[in-house]
Amino acid sequence: MLATRKSQTGQNLTINGDRLWSTLMETAQFGATRKGGIKRLALSDEDRLVRNWLVAKARERGYSVGVDDLGNIYVQRAGRDPDKLPVAMGSHLDTQPTGGKFDGVLGVLAGLEVLRTLDDAGIETDAPLCLINWTNEEGARFAPGEMGSEVFAGDVERSFALTRMDANGITVADALAGIGYRGTERTGERRFAAMVELHIEQGPTLEAEGVPIGVVSHAKGQIWCNGVVEGRESHAGTTPMHLRKDALTAFAEFALAVEAIARAEAPGGVGTIGVAEIGPGSRNTVPGGVQFSLEFRHPEAQALARMYADAHAAAARISNARGVGVMVEKIWSKAPVTFAPEVVETISHAADTLGLKHLPMISGAGHDACAVATVMPTAMIFVPCKDGISHNEAESATPSDCADGANVLLHSVLALAGVHQKAGG
Repeated sequence: MLATRKSQTGQNLTINGDRLWSTLMETAQFGATRKGGIKRLALSDEDRLVRNWLVAKARERGYSVGVDDLGNIYVQRAGRDPDKLPVAMGSHLDTQPTGGKFDGVLGVLAGLEVLRTLDDAGIETDAPLCLINWTNEEGARFAPGEMGSEVFAGDVERSFALTRMDANGITVADALAGIGYRGTERTGERRFAAMVELHIEQGPTLEAEGVPIGVVSHAKGQIWCNGVVEGRESHAGTTPMHLRKDALTAFAEFALAVEAIARAEAPGGVGTIGVAEIGPGSRNTVPGGVQFSLEFRHPEAQALARMYADAHAAAARISNARGVGVMVEKIWSKAPVTFAPEVVETISHAADTLGLKHLPMISGAGHDACAVATVMPTAMIFVPCKDGISHNEAESATPSDCADGANVLLHSVLALAGVHQKAGG
C-alpha cells in the first residue's frame, strides 16, 4: 500500500505552460482536420507520425524508450533508486475520427512536460518516472477500446487483441507491423508503483462550477453490446401495414426502450445506440434487418446489470409483439472502478499545495486508468473543456487549465516517487 505523501518541493515548482501548449499545437498537425480537430486512428500512418515524434523527443532528453507487443510506448526517466518500481503517467495519442486536440493527448504531453520540467530544475526522483502512451484507447478503428491497457491488465487476451480487424480487414497485428510499433516486450511484464492520468473532463461540470481541477475517485462501469433486428424485406407499395415485419420500426421501438431504461437509472445511468445499419437500403423496400451497437454505463454494478437485463426483456417483448427477432449480445464489459484512495488523496494534496480549488468526481467515460486500476494503484485528474464537448473537432481547453492540470500531475508524481534535490539544483 502506498503511503499518502505531499510533494517535498513546495508550490514554486511549476511546468512550462507555454512549452506544453506548443507541443499540444505541434502534435495536432498529425492528422489535422479542416475543422481544427484531429483524425488520428489507432495504428494509422498519422498515429505512426505522432509516435515517432514522441520517441524522438524522449531520446533527445536521454530517456529510455520501450515498446511492447501491443505497441504501448514506455518513456522512462531514471530515478535515484533503480530498484524502486516506477511511478507512471500516461494516456493515449489516438483519436476519434472527428476528434479534438486534447482527449488523451493532454495526458501524454503533460507527462512529457513533467519530465522536462524535472530535468530543467535538476531534480531527481527516488523512483523512476515512466510516461506511457497506451495503444488504441478510443476503439474507433479496432474494438474494443482501451486495448493496450486492457491487455496490460490481463482483462483482454493478447491473441484476441492482435486478431481484431478494422473495417478493411486489417488486423491489429498487421497494423502494428505496418507502422513499425510491434515491440519485443511482452505486454503486462512491466510493473509500476502507481499511475496518474491527466485528462480533460469531457463533460460540463468543472466549467459550470468554475473549478479548475477534478479529482477522480471512481469511474462508471460499462457494457458494450452488438445487436440485430431480423425482420422481412417486402415491397413498400404492396405490403399492407398490418402484415409487415419492418425491422426499422421494431428497432425504433427498441431504441426508445433503451432511452427509458437509462432514464429510469438516472442520474448515474446512461444508454447509447451509436451505430445502426439498416438493410437492404432501398427506398421502396420494407427494411428487413438492422445491425446496431448498444452500450450502458453506471457507477453501480447492480444497476448496470439491471439495465442489461431490462434491455433483454425489451428485446423479447418487441420480438413477440412485432413478429421479428431482436437480439442483443454482450461483447465487452468493464466493472465500475474505485480508484486507489491513497493516490486520490495525493492528487488532492497536490491541488491544495498549488492553491487550486478541486472537486471530487466520477468519470462517466472509460480511460486507460480504469483498465490498469486492477493491477496498480491508480487515479485521475480532470481539467475543464469548453462546453463539456469532446469526441468532436470543436473540443477545446484553455492553456491555463492545461497548465493547472499538468502542475497537479507534476506534484502528484513527485509525492508518489519521492524527491531528491541534486547538489546545486
